[in-house]
Amino acid sequence: MNIAIIGLGLMGGSLALSLKKEKYIKSIVGYDHNKEHQEEAIRLGLVEKIASFEEVKKCDIIFLAIPVNGVIASLKELKDVCKDTTIIDLGSTKEKIVASVPKEIRKNFVAAHPMTGTENFGPSAAIENLYAEKVVVLCDLEDSGELQTSVAKKIFKSLNMKKHFMKAKEHDRHAAFISHMPHAISYSIANTVMKQEKKKNILALAAGGFRSMSRLAKSSPDMWEDVFRQNKENILEAIELFETELSHLKKSIKNDDWEKVHQDMSDGTKLHDILD
Repeated sequence: MNIAIIGLGLMGGSLALSLKKEKYIKSIVGYDHNKEHQEEAIRLGLVEKIASFEEVKKCDIIFLAIPVNGVIASLKELKDVCKDTTIIDLGSTKEKIVASVPKEIRKNFVAAHPMTGTENFGPSAAIENLYAEKVVVLCDLEDSGELQTSVAKKIFKSLNMKKHFMKAKEHDRHAAFISHMPHAISYSIANTVMKQEKKKNILALAAGGFRSMSRLAKSSPDMWEDVFRQNKENILEAIELFETELSHLKKSIKNDDWEKVHQDMSDGTKLHDILD
């Protein structure tokens, strides 16, 4: 199979590194609107060459590893691909992407969200095993072609990913709580501290807890603005529910209700009974 990856940052670059070792892959080419990313991807050996968009269209599999708005725009430009072509997007939101797929290529399209990543971005952030042992959510597969579904499953299996299936609308609500809200909180924590503390104090006092909670604030603002816009209603619901929880804790601390404070924290630790 000949593969094209549109978007050569963390997700696309890591995908290229992981797929290069697979015997069923004949070639991997890349496409990226950022000239520096193109040059860096070639220098790092992520892809064999930077292809034109017309060359991309001729590949067997096209991955869209770009922000959500870019995925939607690219799908409009891919309406004339061959009926056997498989198009897989890796966007962090799914409902608006799925709704925007041109009817001419709906069978070609597979909506996927690999639940993985780091706070870094760009081709230099690519990691070979980024996808291994992680979950990939596949949405609305009943609307994808039989061939395309089979191809997508084969690829994610070869990446050693754990497949989960759900509707796009369901995915977006869950992702708002598990992924999108934590990013919003991390940016807010970083901004709160930056507006209160001098740089030398931050460097001197920032220990593991602060570094862990603010780590996501290193993520690409371009990408996450796109995610917040596309999943606005779900993210607002998640933030409002978080604000309610935080206000309860604030009230308990203010009222010296340390028993309630302790109970809230004890309830929170139960999350790791599920995660660990």
